[in-house]
Amino acid sequence: MTNAIEASGLTMRFGSTQALAGVDLAAREGTVLGVLGPNGAGKTTAVRILATLLRPDSGTARVAGFDVVRQPAQVRARIGLTGQYASVDEDLTGTQNLLLIGQLLGFSTRESRSRAVELLEWFDLTDSAGRTAKTYSGGMRRRLDLAASLVGRPSVIYLDEPTTGLDPAKREEMWDVVRRVVGEGATVLLTTQYLEEADALADEITVIDSGRVIAHDTPDGLKHHVGGQRLRVRPTDPARVDEVRALLLALTGVGSETSTRGEVTCRVDDDSLLPALVGRLQDDGIAVSELSLHLPSLDEVFLTLTGRGTDTDTTEEAA
Repeated sequence: MTNAIEASGLTMRFGSTQALAGVDLAAREGTVLGVLGPNGAGKTTAVRILATLLRPDSGTARVAGFDVVRQPAQVRARIGLTGQYASVDEDLTGTQNLLLIGQLLGFSTRESRSRAVELLEWFDLTDSAGRTAKTYSGGMRRRLDLAASLVGRPSVIYLDEPTTGLDPAKREEMWDVVRRVVGEGATVLLTTQYLEEADALADEITVIDSGRVIAHDTPDGLKHHVGGQRLRVRPTDPARVDEVRALLLALTGVGSETSTRGEVTCRVDDDSLLPALVGRLQDDGIAVSELSLHLPSLDEVFLTLTGRGTDTDTTEEAA
């Protein structure tokens, strides 16, 4: 499959701050590439370079087959960008916002209006099309912002933390929109601090920290990379936690951890241990309120890889 986005050795310095220090990125056509990293890790700088808004100090990048430095006009004709904050004109209606974008892209008035109607319906904004954007809710404004980035039917779309500030329900709505866009054949580069968002949407994930790529794989590949599966048991009677720990040690040969909620967790490499554990628990008369075998979450992956959370400020913010 052809790569819609290819970047190699991107570097970018702002004064004494190294925002990017040799970043490589690749996104296959018709897929979602998630780019994760703490605040200021270099994610937005990379997006701005790929969108031709910044010129890298060194390295190369091609989008839809065109070089972002030598062929910026061709790149811009094929991309859409939605930033961290809605950029629609709040004094214009939903329809007027999309008409304006269409005319700026060189569409005729008729073409612009047809595309606006299509997108307003697609994003469930038809009933609000005649209202000014300042009367929209946060979720509606984000949908309008994304609709504006799709007016030109881009083949590559950059979503830079598109659900920042949205409640969980509105975030889910945006996820559905992203899935529909990819279903139409577009390629999406998604930066996000919500790790469950990357898990839900991304085909592959690149983790950036302090301007460098420190990991790249599928979501499941990253989870396996940091320690395989976890077996979690929570006995109904907290007084039997030590018995559960002893059972897990006997079955797995490895130590376990106990949370403040009375959950006992340990790493396992053999799926067959689960039915064996169930049998031992029944034999010993230990009732459980939770029993699961799962891969680590992306939160655990991220903490293992970076040693800190996604909300930690690093070099880019300083720049």
